[in-house]
Amino acid sequence: MKLQITITGADGQVKARAEGSDSVTLVYSAPYTEGDVIRMSGGPGYVVAMLEDSIAETFGYLSGEFCLVVPFGEKRVSYSPKSFTGDIHLLCARRAEPREVGAYRNLALNPLDSHDNRGFFPHASANVETRGESVFAARNAIDGCYANTSHGPWPYQSWGINRDPEAELLLDFGREVTVDRLVFTLRADFPHDNWWKQCSICFSDGTQVTAEFVKTGERQQIIIEPRVVRWLKVGQLIKDEDDPSPFPALTQLEVWGNSAD
Repeated sequence: MKLQITITGADGQVKARAEGSDSVTLVYSAPYTEGDVIRMSGGPGYVVAMLEDSIAETFGYLSGEFCLVVPFGEKRVSYSPKSFTGDIHLLCARRAEPREVGAYRNLALNPLDSHDNRGFFPHASANVETRGESVFAARNAIDGCYANTSHGPWPYQSWGINRDPEAELLLDFGREVTVDRLVFTLRADFPHDNWWKQCSICFSDGTQVTAEFVKTGERQQIIIEPRVVRWLKVGQLIKDEDDPSPFPALTQLEVWGNSAD
């Protein structure tokens, strides 16, 4: 697998580039400026990437070119204040080992996900995000950050539904995977928050399950019959009608299983 990491500016011009067979490392010795884009290409195949040195290595499926617009302003507040700062940056990627590809893992985890992601899976999207703010984006539900006793900027970012009972979150794995367990961490900024009593999960194979929740900030696990799917959708979110707050939200969604290939 040939891998390439490139940084381009707002004008599309290449600022830095590195490539390699099976692994690549790029040291970028300059501050990021607004409009910069981090690009990773190669594959298709499984890759372990660290494209921001304050974010842990991420296992994912690279289907083509992955683009991450370097966040500035309001877009940055859902990341650690250390992220994308300074005047030197270390970016790495490598082909995943067979033992990593076959490992039982949380298949939903991708702290590198963003609205612009079309090439590095999993990818989360939603039909509604509260006020379009980054701290309530769908990507926050798969970034691996479990702080849920408040809401707003990092580390309390979540998926917020803007009080919309028709809200849905789509999780795309980019290829077929085998799944057998779901884990939800609801946001628990009580009494500011409400909470969901249940939701439905629809899978790409046409099956559906219902998850029942209790009022807690702890992880809540749902065991399901194993199935091979490409995506799942979380919807039909039913909040507690006796709770006066109108603000339920999701801090983390885990989907446990194995790559199907």
